[in-house]
Amino acid sequence: MSYAVEVRNIHKRFGSSVALGDISLNIPPGNFVVLLGPSGSGKTTLLNIIGGFLEANSGQILIAGKDITSLPPAKRPTATVFQDYALFPHMNVLKNVAFGLAMKGITKTERLKRAQDALELVGLADFAKRSIHELSGGQKQRIALARSLVIEPQVLLLDEPLGALDLNLRKQMQHELVTIQKRIGTTFIHVTHDQEEAMSIADMIVVMDHGKIEDCGAPERIYLKPASKFSATFMGDSNLIRARVIAQEGKLLTLATPFGQFQLEGEVGQLTETVISLRPEQISLSPQALALGEAQLERKQFLGSYHQGLFKHSSGDYLKVQLPQDNRLSIGSSAQLYTQPENLVLVMR
Repeated sequence: MSYAVEVRNIHKRFGSSVALGDISLNIPPGNFVVLLGPSGSGKTTLLNIIGGFLEANSGQILIAGKDITSLPPAKRPTATVFQDYALFPHMNVLKNVAFGLAMKGITKTERLKRAQDALELVGLADFAKRSIHELSGGQKQRIALARSLVIEPQVLLLDEPLGALDLNLRKQMQHELVTIQKRIGTTFIHVTHDQEEAMSIADMIVVMDHGKIEDCGAPERIYLKPASKFSATFMGDSNLIRARVIAQEGKLLTLATPFGQFQLEGEVGQLTETVISLRPEQISLSPQALALGEAQLERKQFLGSYHQGLFKHSSGDYLKVQLPQDNRLSIGSSAQLYTQPENLVLVMR
């Protein structure tokens, strides 16, 4: 398979601090990829290395099979949308969008036509003569996007481009970004620390922490079957249940937990202690196939569409449970907790 982007054993240090620790990643063409992680995870460093704004200490970057590791940003088949948009205040909207084409030596007539087409793509065809200071935050974001797309990059890099927008506008722009990406088919690599944003726009999420890739895959798989403890807790909320391996037959493990014995498939090698992930919304007060035992409600928060409850189990361990909006269980009340066996996910690291 030919990949849009190949990251091969990239290592980056800043002094004695390791920002990226020998990471590798393959990105299929035409995907909307999100690099997700907290501050300091290495996601922006990786984006800047792909774009050529930072030089790795070792490793390679390939785009469409071509090694671009030593090329400067202007020579790479990439374009970048920065968080601050970096628009030129002395140019009108059309000239801002056409600027990159001028740098490539495109004739004035052709570049103005292509710039107008790019404005139409982002829904701002009537804004060509506007000044930059007349634009709202969302409009500036679209102009920056049009300016990057007009040069027809093979890969578009987006460095937290929605971070400065208010919640409603951010959600609107998430939808518009996905619509544009699917329409033109360009590979997008988007950096964010917002888990909800990542799940709403991505074909593929790369979860990063401390310069390492913790998990990589489709949003649904990462959420429902996280590969690591960090992925389980950063990508949404999760209960991490300590478990001890008491029997193993092939890949079938018998695990002792504070909530009873469970049987799960997995490979733990020589490990005797491991962790099970269980999402709060996967726990029910109604009878289901797997009983978790009795627990007492110690805290309850109303979060609009549901209540978040914290239950203390008879073992002394706690479980976070997502309760229905109309739930009337009071603090101090006890309830039996249940789940389905398939909701239990063995987390290997």
